[in-house]
Amino acid sequence: MRNKYLDQRTAWDIDQIVSKILRDLGDPNPPLNLDEVRELLKLNREYYSSADDSALREFVNRAIIAGKQILMRPTLILDVVRKCDLKALYLPDRKRILIDSTQPQIKWRWFEGHETIHSLVGWHGTVMHGDSILELSPACHEQLEAEANFGAGRLLFLRQKFDDIAKGSQLSFDLVKTISRIFKNTLTTTMWRLIEAADVPALGVVSQHPRYPDQSFDPHNPCRHFVRSKKFIERFSAITEIEIYALMRKHCSFRRRGPIGCADIVLSDDRGEEHLFYFDAFHNGHETLAIFAYLRPHPVAVGLPRSI
Repeated sequence: MRNKYLDQRTAWDIDQIVSKILRDLGDPNPPLNLDEVRELLKLNREYYSSADDSALREFVNRAIIAGKQILMRPTLILDVVRKCDLKALYLPDRKRILIDSTQPQIKWRWFEGHETIHSLVGWHGTVMHGDSILELSPACHEQLEAEANFGAGRLLFLRQKFDDIAKGSQLSFDLVKTISRIFKNTLTTTMWRLIEAADVPALGVVSQHPRYPDQSFDPHNPCRHFVRSKKFIERFSAITEIEIYALMRKHCSFRRRGPIGCADIVLSDDRGEEHLFYFDAFHNGHETLAIFAYLRPHPVAVGLPRSI
């Protein structure tokens, strides 16, 4: 999946929502306390299990969507969870965020931030209430998720406080780990946020270990996430996931955890000019996270005529 950027007006609107929350919380320092966010917004957080849907059924039987009880279609939300493979969802009837407890606990923080944004953006409620949620077009669903991801990133990384720390720093996994510890967010979400905030060409990849792909690996779609900075999209739009994954496999070691690759790599831009990128890859035990950070133009070797 490739990351999606919002238009300037939409991003500004969502950022103002996040700004008000943080201002009402007294401009907190990292890490953000989500208990305080829920208290401020009068949100409830509960858990369900996708392996045992009895708890979710109980929520569904009491839920009100678009102002009416949905007893006539008590499986509506269950259908949505299964069809969309949701890891969390927001139920407006009692301002409840539900998180799938079978997901790794380290991811719960991101899920909660994501659903918090869904609860706050007015136009999300308009299209997500009622039976229409099952008929949302893929493009509309993708747009809603991109907006919630953007807002969650701005919220969980405290807007300007993240910008101040990341500004001017060289992209690397040491930086990812440092910022992850400061804000108490996952390595994946931290890498994603750093790539999107970069003012130089930069690329982040989440994939299986290039040396140990499992049976689900698709060589035609090798990257789970392919996160590009705006400058990368502008100048290196022709570079494909398959090309990048091949480079990862070439430069990654057989180590199963921790740092697995580090090298200077040459990539060609859309004009055919070569540039040097710093490649840094890390395996967290489940997925490989890789960064390609711009360094400088690659010098062109010029052959000198042999003296007679």
